[in-house]
Amino acid sequence: MARRPLAVAITGGIAAGKSEVLAALARRGTATLSADEVVHRLLAEDEGVREAIRARWGDEAVGDRKRIAEIVFHDRAELDWLEQLLHPRTRAAADAWLATVDAPVAFVEVPLLYETGGQTRFDKVVVVTASADVREKRREGLAEREARLISDDEKVRRADFAYVNDGSLDDLDAFAAGVLEALWPS
Repeated sequence: MARRPLAVAITGGIAAGKSEVLAALARRGTATLSADEVVHRLLAEDEGVREAIRARWGDEAVGDRKRIAEIVFHDRAELDWLEQLLHPRTRAAADAWLATVDAPVAFVEVPLLYETGGQTRFDKVVVVTASADVREKRREGLAEREARLISDDEKVRRADFAYVNDGSLDDLDAFAAGVLEALWPS
């Protein structure tokens, strides 16, 4: 049986550049998985998820991520309900994927890693941050969505690697290459 790879989580604030770091690692041939993509698949394909959403919010919300966002980002109780529905399934999908990875290291982008206590499932953590100005330019309405998140400073304090993504894509790419080299020297 293959040994489980070194499991590395990538996390950070909204619009900080987590997906860009994951993409930079994927370009290097590294095993990568995005929890957001798992959630998108669950919303589109998982009949249990789709039926629960139909029962709670009606047919018009099924498979419509924009409609779901309108509901949950204005009502904390609805967001909590959705997270209780999706988080266990997302964790299970990531764990199942990690069990199949035949590589020395695997990276999983997990936006709410510390907020859900998920860091215990990983060997190392990479935190990506960016200034509030940069993140606001990337995504409007940031402040109200971030209010429930652990601060970037706290995430950086807990992380094994941290990067402030206020520079160029080349800088971000160099950071990703450095993390990979530190974890699995060639």
